Amino acid sequence: MSFLLALMQENPEAAHAAGETAAAAAHAAGHDANEKFNAGNMILEHILDSDHLDFHPFGTIPLPQIHFLGLDLSVTRHVVMMWVASLVLVIVAVLAARIQKRGAGRLSHAAEMVVLFVRDELAIPNIGHSGAQYVPYLLTTFLFILFCNLLGLVPFGAATTGNISVTAALALMSFFMMQMSGIREYGVVGHFKHLVPAGVPVWMMPIMIPVELIGMVAKPFALCIRLFANMMGGHVVILSLLGLIFIMGSWFVVPISVSFVLFINILELLVAFIQAYIFTMLTSLFIGMSVHPH
Repeated sequence: MSFLLALMQENPEAAHAAGETAAAAAHAAGHDANEKFNAGNMILEHILDSDHLDFHPFGTIPLPQIHFLGLDLSVTRHVVMMWVASLVLVIVAVLAARIQKRGAGRLSHAAEMVVLFVRDELAIPNIGHSGAQYVPYLLTTFLFILFCNLLGLVPFGAATTGNISVTAALALMSFFMMQMSGIREYGVVGHFKHLVPAGVPVWMMPIMIPVELIGMVAKPFALCIRLFANMMGGHVVILSLLGLIFIMGSWFVVPISVSFVLFINILELLVAFIQAYIFTMLTSLFIGMSVHPH
């Protein structure tokens, strides 16, 4: 201490510089401590796709990076989750079929109930008597979206339906089914001829045709955005409530945040079924509009 005092008396400029350096270091340390937890980064890390599977605090599993002819075909976390949802869907279907062959079982009854629900409540009422032939597609769509939604509520899982690329691909397949159903019923010319209602004056054609084409594209776009926004929004709310615990830095916030998180999780479980139902119902409705344009 006496050595430091003597140094300060002999060289006051050096002492002043040292004081400024110490103050800057203290400010930087406090700044880093305040920014140690970033709620935005935490939310984005859980929502966005990644090149690894996160099993925190146990570690991470890197996923293979594949590049072919300039295309990025890498396996990502959401791709793995879709594989898991597809595998669960296949296992449930195979087990239900085998149980039904041996005799009635709970899984068989549950599978039959879902099939009849899609056929009698979605396909036939919205498409008509020909709707039974669209049941396999509608049933697969319903169960795939449902399992993807539920995987987002499982620990270490991820909701792939919170990825707009996934919902866009599902909407694109629905758009393809809408057009093919109309073409199958009326042919290519007849299907696109129905874009304009019968009896419309010729001078209205330049207005009606663009409007109908926009409406044709808007239907799958609405399917895409609705599913994406609802599933992503729920997870953002849950993560935001958990982030409040670290932002506020108080134990009094914990019971409030945890209580709301549990409530939102239960609500998300209901939303998982509702969103799968809405997507499938609107798809069947749009197919019915193609099969019965007037």
